[in-house]
Amino acid sequence: MGMDSIWHWAILLTVVLLIFGTGKLAKMGPDIGNAVKGFKQALHGSEQQDVKQGADVIEAAASLSSGAAQAAKDDAGSRPG
Repeated sequence: MGMDSIWHWAILLTVVLLIFGTGKLAKMGPDIGNAVKGFKQALHGSEQQDVKQGADVIEAAASLSSGAAQAAKDDAGSRPG
């Protein structure tokens, strides 16, 4: 009995239905779908979080550099010339 035989798959399906029942199999489909959906959201969420953290770092660096430039300007203006 080969794996490509129709009788093999018919017997296998019958055994699975006897073991799990149709109710449990009907619930398994949406559960698997929700698991895949959650996994995809977790992947996209971490990518969005990485982008947000990168933007925060760039914003902080820009604010530090502008603050340093202002401090240098103030320091240069307060020196006797």
